[in-house]
Amino acid sequence: MLSITGQYLARYRQLGTGSGAEALLPVTGAQRRFVLVRSLDPAGRPDLVPMFFAFPHGTVDVERLTAAGNRLAARHPVLRARPVVVRGTPVLRPEQPDVPVTRVPCGPGETAAAALRRALGDWTPQGSPLRMFLTQDDAHTGDETLAVVLDHSACDGRSLARIVEELGAAHAEGTDAEGPSPAETAAELAAYREAVLLQLDAEDRATSPSAMAYWGERLRAVRDQAPAPRPERPAAGTLPSGSAELQLPSSAGSVPFPDLLDACRAAARVLYGPGHAVPLGYPWGGRPAGAAPVLGCFLNTVVFPAATGHSPAAEVTADAWWDDLDRADTPFDAVVHAARAAGSAWTGRLDGLLTVDDALQRPPLHLGGVAGREIQVDGRAVRGPFAVSVTQGSALRLRMVWDRAVLDDHTAEHAFAALADSVRASTRAAT
Repeated sequence: MLSITGQYLARYRQLGTGSGAEALLPVTGAQRRFVLVRSLDPAGRPDLVPMFFAFPHGTVDVERLTAAGNRLAARHPVLRARPVVVRGTPVLRPEQPDVPVTRVPCGPGETAAAALRRALGDWTPQGSPLRMFLTQDDAHTGDETLAVVLDHSACDGRSLARIVEELGAAHAEGTDAEGPSPAETAAELAAYREAVLLQLDAEDRATSPSAMAYWGERLRAVRDQAPAPRPERPAAGTLPSGSAELQLPSSAGSVPFPDLLDACRAAARVLYGPGHAVPLGYPWGGRPAGAAPVLGCFLNTVVFPAATGHSPAAEVTADAWWDDLDRADTPFDAVVHAARAAGSAWTGRLDGLLTVDDALQRPPLHLGGVAGREIQVDGRAVRGPFAVSVTQGSALRLRMVWDRAVLDDHTAEHAFAALADSVRASTRAAT
């Protein structure tokens, strides 16, 4: 019997006989996960990956930046493709580059952050997967704030540094620079298709009977744990999400990934109570051997069953994590299927997310010879009940955001304190 990925590959290849099928691009297992997540969202919201940069007033030339964005999208098929379903098969259909740079005026008494939250809240799934928004906040710093925003199905975290670097380089070329030739465009399309097919072949091999049995047993006890959104939505004027942040000194160094998983387990225990197996997700993976370095989404989401009872010894978590990584290429939808076949009632929803970034690999965006200062815009709608991000570099920065329609601030703040205490304990043990 064909695996989920094998069935998808068979359907995709059958599209080759249709009119215009030569332009249709396959999607990876990671991209299929975003289709699943969107289908579970009552509002059908896309996952967005925004980056915010502050520039001195007058730095951003909208015409020049628009031309740069369009050249970037012309070079990378995934930045100008639209997700469509053809004969029941999700694919990407490349379109002409159309990357808008929208000026977002601040309303009376509205900050730049509030204006940008409003713009992102109005995002429609139709349109370019790469869009930019520019606003200004005269009442505070006077800086312009530029949001570079991507649909998550078009990128992964490892793509962001490359997008920033290439957008800055395209901006430096000016408005009259030529885009790729038709031959170069065709070569990029072929390279992207081949890279995704190599990825799908790897995912198909990773959906072996032994891998499915492993994930079924590993996730048998997992259940959705986050409560349904509360009927009393945040009051008017209250941001839809809360956040907490802590910066530890550089002497803390990097924290082993299994220790971060245990720290998220401590947070989940506070949020959902003891005695549960909470589905937490984290990105992991890489490009398949022989694949061209195309821009796209190739990181899988691995599921960690965070048991919120008695915490195991650190080496127990580490050993289980290494076992998980041996099967990390199994696509998310196959993992969900394996868990349910083993008796879990898990829907595939993740009740927590963990991402880890290296600050030294995130260059600033340069426009007109000026380096933008990357900033946070708090209070944006978040996909999961809670998400933890860890940034390693000259300091160790812990950050947690949560959905106020699901979790109250008091409980979430206690969960963040538990997470921070666990990380501190890990850094002390390492010294």
